[in-house]
Amino acid sequence: MPGEVRVPPLGESVAEATIGAWLKKEGELVQAGEPLVELETEKVNVDVAADRTGVLQKIERQAGDTVRPGEVIAVLADGVEVAQSGPAPPVAGPNDDGPGYGGTTTSAGGEAGVTAPASSEAAEQATERPHSSPLASRLAEEHGIDLAQVPGTGTAGRVTREDVERYLGQHPSGSTPSQVPLPASPVSDAASPAGPAPAAPAPSALRMPTPAPAASVAAPPADPRGEERVRMSRRRLTIARRLLEAQQTAAMLTTFNEVDLTHVIDVRKRQRDTFKERHGVNLGFMSFFARAVVGALKVFPRLNAEIQGEEMVLKRYYDIGVAVGAQDGLVVPIVRDADRKSFAQIEQEIRALSEKAQNNSLTLEDLRGGTFTITNGGVFGSLNSTPILSPPQVGILGMHAIQERPVARDGQVVVRPMMYLALTYDHRIVDGREAVQFLVRVKELLEDSETMLLES
Repeated sequence: MPGEVRVPPLGESVAEATIGAWLKKEGELVQAGEPLVELETEKVNVDVAADRTGVLQKIERQAGDTVRPGEVIAVLADGVEVAQSGPAPPVAGPNDDGPGYGGTTTSAGGEAGVTAPASSEAAEQATERPHSSPLASRLAEEHGIDLAQVPGTGTAGRVTREDVERYLGQHPSGSTPSQVPLPASPVSDAASPAGPAPAAPAPSALRMPTPAPAASVAAPPADPRGEERVRMSRRRLTIARRLLEAQQTAAMLTTFNEVDLTHVIDVRKRQRDTFKERHGVNLGFMSFFARAVVGALKVFPRLNAEIQGEEMVLKRYYDIGVAVGAQDGLVVPIVRDADRKSFAQIEQEIRALSEKAQNNSLTLEDLRGGTFTITNGGVFGSLNSTPILSPPQVGILGMHAIQERPVARDGQVVVRPMMYLALTYDHRIVDGREAVQFLVRVKELLEDSETMLLES
């Protein structure tokens, strides 16, 4: 009996998603638990899997459509009998006729009865399909890219549309040696009694796009430099919307200071090997900043709050967001209860979250909530900046590049490793004095590591 495939719950504060790419086509048999479609949300991409074995009978919503939790996006027909019909016959030859794609064979997972292509071209497509989304395959064909050359970051190493776009950015020409067209057939057109013979299609391994008829070829752009239109992902659209909302709804101001990191660098040098041996992670800067921020938030609680209507919600827990650059924009995974974690636990959690961000495997739970954010533009070389708030938070600390600069100490000019700090805050509930004093407290804790260790 046919069953409906619905958009699953997407998590707190996520009201809608965009259909990114269908991983299966109508008429294909799918196994229970096998991904059917990729949904793009404002935070992470989510694969919707089949809840049972069956045939994808109808796709109700297409790539690019906006959908909400509970909406029907496909119909899955009952296919249990097909999957359990027993051993499959041998694969049909290239010239054999048969049902579906031309024959039945055993699937890659060893289960019998899965309809499979019989021709070499179709067989190759069936082999590649689990490793690339249809949108990625189509984009690769349009640009003459061999998908085998594109590193995949999707589920189980699948090549996504973003992977192909990134590859195009690194290889503007698009083509690789494997895309060289085949030479023309030596047989002349006159050899055919019916007139010129149609050109043989190029093998799918060459991934050559089919040329459009001459009448439909668009005229070259007037600007010889050219332009390219790329659809913004759901995450990028949401980032743009939320940043604009933050500027329009919050009274944002930024205050600056600088910190001498001599003591922090000294502690890291002295404890680096022991710390790594004992905990399995490097002692980085972020754990020092996270602990310093928590210490300052305890003294100035309005920076660990949010506005709800006419009330301030002061939070007595400290879930610190750590901004991480991902393939489709900045994401902010959360280190929860940072006040209760040791330096080693903070470093371990930050490393795990960073790896998940790079592998595109962050979950909604990893990104939910957060009471204050730290962002480090210094890893990209930024010397100073004005970070923007992530609503409903009312504070964000910006770290920057460490530079050796001459400073005055005890009446003498000395060279010290200095970093500019920037605190952006919502002036609706945080006064300028509080913001300045908060930043001074962060500076004091970082410059006196013993005090920070005692307070932790």
